[in-house]
Amino acid sequence: MVTIDANAQGAGSCPVDAGNITLGEVSLADPEILARPTAFYAAMRREDPVHYDAKLDMYLVSRYDDLQTVVRDPATFSLERGYQAQYAKGFNDEFREIVIRDGGGFFADPIMTDPPYHTRIRKLLESAFSAHRVKELEPRITAIVADLIESFADKGQIETVSEFSVPLTVRVICEQLGLGREYENKIGGWSLAVAAQIGRMQTHEQMLENARQICELQNCLIANIRDRERQPREDMISDLVHARSDDEENPTLSFEEVVPLVRALLIAGNETTATALSNLLMILATQPAVAQQLAEAVDDERLLTRFVEELLRLEPPVRGLARMTTREVELGGTLLPANAHLLLLFASVNDDESVFPCPREFDLNRSNIGRQMAFSAGIHRCVGLSLARMELKVAAREIVKRLENIQLAIAPQEINYLPTVATHSIERLPITFTRRRN
Repeated sequence: MVTIDANAQGAGSCPVDAGNITLGEVSLADPEILARPTAFYAAMRREDPVHYDAKLDMYLVSRYDDLQTVVRDPATFSLERGYQAQYAKGFNDEFREIVIRDGGGFFADPIMTDPPYHTRIRKLLESAFSAHRVKELEPRITAIVADLIESFADKGQIETVSEFSVPLTVRVICEQLGLGREYENKIGGWSLAVAAQIGRMQTHEQMLENARQICELQNCLIANIRDRERQPREDMISDLVHARSDDEENPTLSFEEVVPLVRALLIAGNETTATALSNLLMILATQPAVAQQLAEAVDDERLLTRFVEELLRLEPPVRGLARMTTREVELGGTLLPANAHLLLLFASVNDDESVFPCPREFDLNRSNIGRQMAFSAGIHRCVGLSLARMELKVAAREIVKRLENIQLAIAPQEINYLPTVATHSIERLPITFTRRRN
């Protein structure tokens, strides 16, 4: 068994988060570990980097180099099989029956597949995220962010998740997909319902409610997709419906592919970016020196970019994603059998002391800041990363231009997190602030 204590030191004599962790006696699924996992990650990286978590029945990949090995070898470490084994775990058959009956069908996620099918899908999906399109979005997203901040700048306090992070990302993604404002109040619930299917923590009763929400979501998307088939618009749904590639056999996306891809854009464009925005405000509220540095260089694009990268490294919105081995293979000193279910812990590898010295420090001058793995790497790197980065950069700039003296309204240990192994999402984050007058 492995124990890490409060006096343990990381590389460069930087302190590891206090806590007594004995691997084998705890699980990532334990609520206290799930919420505050830093010491658990450190224990794994030191003593058991590919650690079998019996409660999850998964091998947890915690070191940077091991995770790089996995993402560079999709033939051995299958995303498709790992994702399918994770999806609606324990309730998959019943879940499928419900969405087929009430939600227009069960639509598997085509982006969560392996080559060669994935290669075709990715190429068609990337047409919705061209550099030109994303660059054109910045003025509009700036206006949305500024308008939202101005709506509460004189209040002096907000609950970050419900009053800033979720409304901002919902408004942006609805506008880009061409969905009406009438859907904005529903998307938060839809996002949580979809995310719960890979979170491994839902009860049967929660699955039934989540399935109901997903049926509602799919019926909404199907109606909009059929509309774009008849009459294209300048939006991402139309981009996907009418996307074409040079593949002679399958140059376009089928309806059964478009539905889950639009669903993925809506949910991934909302849930993970909202989590990152909440993390952004948590950093500004708890690290005043960083907030001051940002405010003093608010028009410095390079510093803003580095701020976003270090934010994503320190607090990645995605905790981990699944893979499955297709053959027996050794990883990190552990011999894995075929069909071993893995969870790639991006949050842990971004904390790896051997790659990022003093990993718990927010360091805008970090020399290897671009090596962070918040968006994964390789062929499955997040297709929407440029849009997410831009939203975070704009939000950081507009926040420090308009607000100052940002502080938590609760103690840090009172921050609660949603119960899921897929993300590390803050449930509520009340903050106080004053309007910047200069």
